[in-house]
Amino acid sequence: MLPDFGSARVGPASVFLAAARQRQLDDRVPVWFMRQAGRSLPEYKRIREGIPMLESCARPDLVAEITLQPVRRYGVDAAIFYSDIMVPLKAIGVDLDIVPGRGPVMGHRFAGEADLASLRPVQPDDVGYVTEAVQILVGELGDTPLIGFAGAPFTLASYLVEGGPSKDYARTKALMVGEPELWDALCSRLADISAGFLRAQVEAGASAVQLFDSWAGSLSAEDYARFAQPYAARVLQQLGTDVPRIHFGVGTGELLGLMGAAGADVVGVDWRLPLAEASRRIGPTYAVQGNLDPALLGAPWPVLADRVRAVVSSGARTPGHIFNLGHGVPPDADPAVLGRIVDLVHAEGPELRRAALADVSTVVEVTVGAGPT
Repeated sequence: MLPDFGSARVGPASVFLAAARQRQLDDRVPVWFMRQAGRSLPEYKRIREGIPMLESCARPDLVAEITLQPVRRYGVDAAIFYSDIMVPLKAIGVDLDIVPGRGPVMGHRFAGEADLASLRPVQPDDVGYVTEAVQILVGELGDTPLIGFAGAPFTLASYLVEGGPSKDYARTKALMVGEPELWDALCSRLADISAGFLRAQVEAGASAVQLFDSWAGSLSAEDYARFAQPYAARVLQQLGTDVPRIHFGVGTGELLGLMGAAGADVVGVDWRLPLAEASRRIGPTYAVQGNLDPALLGAPWPVLADRVRAVVSSGARTPGHIFNLGHGVPPDADPAVLGRIVDLVHAEGPELRRAALADVSTVVEVTVGAGPT
């Protein structure tokens, strides 16, 4: 009998949705790449030439084409909606730009209570271009799921408070610790903005979502639990359980259990921990996603292939595994290498999983059977 994926709007044989729901299918390990829509693809660079980032995110035909490009090229098991975590803030009128080579830059740094007024909820009319693009994509993708995404409140707050990218998040941490009531007001509003942005994508047809808390790894577990997790939970809880929810951050090895508890179905893991150990920290009720180190994409293929196999084997020891990188595709990545990774995971993944699970069973039998000598 085919697995039930609830209200998912793609065919029941989706290996991605199966793994996300901890019902991994035996015949294929799902794979997709964060930042697969764009970055290194030559066809992306051609179509984006001369078009600013935020403008490209507001043109439905362009969004749809860029989202589809890696699906056509690689045969990945899910598409990720082409957008940016700053899009909903731009959509409600926040003065910002995405500067090439630097990232999001605010026209005005968040400085106090007066700045809260500009952070109103996202309305459907604010992001009509998102709805249109998702609807186009759902029609084009067929049985390939579309993943919607948004930024988590802590990461969005860090950009607003710092005024742009930061190495130490000093202003952000000073605000959250020194003015906790203002921090609560800021992150509560950002949580509702992100939730509204994700709802717009889901209501238009996205089959899963990913919440990026890219900079949460800069926090201790204690500070994450107090100043970040409640607001990530506020986002994820507003989405309910109709679609799988992925929660991802970088440098979050000590936070993984807390990230799962925020309301995720799948926890994304960077490259710093084997997936089996990450799963042990998160708990048995979550699937995992990851976690090949993207810095290794330039290594000789035989070496890289062995690393890919190691990720799949470690992922076999989890309740569900979606193969991915431990962060986004680098701009200088060779698309041919990514294609070879997809082919390897699809071709060898099932046997690698079976072998890894057989090893676990053997260890368990030997341990249980051992007696005093």
